[in-house]
Amino acid sequence: MRAVVIESYGGPEVLAICEVPAPEPGPGEVLVDVVASALNRADLLQRMGLYPGPSMEYEVPGLEFAGRVASVGEAVGQWLVGDEVMAITSGGAHAEQAVVHADQAMAVPAGMSLADAGALPEVFITAWDALVLQGGLQPRGTALVHAGASGVGTAAIQLCRSMGAEVVVTASGSKCAACTELGASLAVDYTTDDWLAAVRDHTAGRGVDVVLDVVGGDYLDRNVDALAVGGTIVQVGIMGGGKATFGLGKLLPKRATIVGTVLRGRSLAEKVAVSRAFANEVVPRFEDGTLRVVVDRRFDLDDIAAAHAHMEDNANVGKIALDVRPG
Repeated sequence: MRAVVIESYGGPEVLAICEVPAPEPGPGEVLVDVVASALNRADLLQRMGLYPGPSMEYEVPGLEFAGRVASVGEAVGQWLVGDEVMAITSGGAHAEQAVVHADQAMAVPAGMSLADAGALPEVFITAWDALVLQGGLQPRGTALVHAGASGVGTAAIQLCRSMGAEVVVTASGSKCAACTELGASLAVDYTTDDWLAAVRDHTAGRGVDVVLDVVGGDYLDRNVDALAVGGTIVQVGIMGGGKATFGLGKLLPKRATIVGTVLRGRSLAEKVAVSRAFANEVVPRFEDGTLRVVVDRRFDLDDIAAAHAHMEDNANVGKIALDVRPG
C-alpha cells in the first residue's frame, strides 16, 4: 500500500510517499481501506521529531481516518466488509489502509461523505473531551477557546453552541468573522486587542467556566485570571511554548483546576470508552445538521508536503483534509 513515511526529521521535504506492507487485523480489529484523513498539529510535531508516534517499521503519521472495512479479525461481530467507518488512531492514518480496534471504530454519520468524515474524529473528540468530559462544561456555561479558527477551535465553537453554552474565542484578523459565523458569542483579535479584558467585560467580571487552550506559554497566567470561581483550564497543546510562569496563589481563591490532556497516549480501553461515548452522544448532531466539519483546503496524499506547509502558514480556518483514494 502507499503511505506517507517520515524518513528523517525536519521540514515538509522529509515526507515521502512509499510502498509499505499493509497492516493485518488481529483479533478484535478491523482493516479499513482509507478514503480520507486529515492533518493535525501533532503530525507536524512528529515530522520534526518532537512528538514520537507508536513504534512501527515505517514511521507513518496520521491520527484519524474514514473509509470502508476491508476485512475483520477474529471475534469481530459488529462490522461487515464494506461498512463505512471512521476512527482516531495513534498513528498510521496517512496511508491507503489502517487497522483499528473494532470497538474504537465509529459509523460514519448518515448523509456525510467519507471525504468529510476523515477530518472529523480527532478535533471533535478532542474538543468534546476537553470541554465536557475534562472541563465539565454545562449548558448555559461559558467557555474561552483559544485559536478559535483552528480545527479544534471550529469544533469547540459548534459543540458549545449545540449544547447551549456560550463561547468566547481568540483568533487573528479576518478569522474572527468566521468564528462568529460558526456561533461564537465573541471573537477577539488577539493581535490587536486584549482578550482578557474582553472576557472580563463580556462576562461582567464573572469569568469563564472552562478554558480550552492549545497555546500554553504565557497564556497560562492570563487564563487563570479569566476563570470564574471553580473553573477549569484544559491544556490540549503548547503551540506558544511548554514553559509557563503564573501566580500559584491565584488558584486558591478561585478553587481552579488545570488539566493536561492528550488522546494519543491513552490506553486502548480509554480510547474505546471516549469513542463509544462520542458516537452515542455527539455523532447524531452531525446527522441532524447541528454540527459540521469545517474544511479549509483539501490535498491529495501525494501533496502531503504542501499540506504541511499550508498548516505551518497558520492561514487555515478549520481542517486541512487529505484525499487518500477516490471515495
